[in-house]
Amino acid sequence: MGGKCPHRKVKKRRLNCKTVRRGKFLVKADDAVYDELVKLADQGKDCEGKPLPVDEDLPGMGQFYCLHCDRYFADEAVKEDHYRSKRHKKRVKQLSGPAPHTQIDADLAGGMGMPDNGLKLMSS
Repeated sequence: MGGKCPHRKVKKRRLNCKTVRRGKFLVKADDAVYDELVKLADQGKDCEGKPLPVDEDLPGMGQFYCLHCDRYFADEAVKEDHYRSKRHKKRVKQLSGPAPHTQIDADLAGGMGMPDNGLKLMSS
């Protein structure tokens, strides 16, 4: 009397796949992408305007790149489909808001920052 557990959800099976779990770590963190976007905005450049170098190891020779999601695509049609996707729109909205948290923020919140010893007293 085998079979699948009736309480098991599809989502749980999807996350067991090793390639899905590995994919989360292949993209840059939010703060690194946000820093690149701020740097381009300070220089007055558009993220789409610069020509990309040709790289044979990347999909589409490295010519079709989404800066917000840090992904390369095989051709222009796939990139345009990605721009219309829900995942890309969420990412753009997330990065257009306030700056994401960094490791320094996490250290300060955890009490691992610089010690606050109060005012320094003058000794005579």
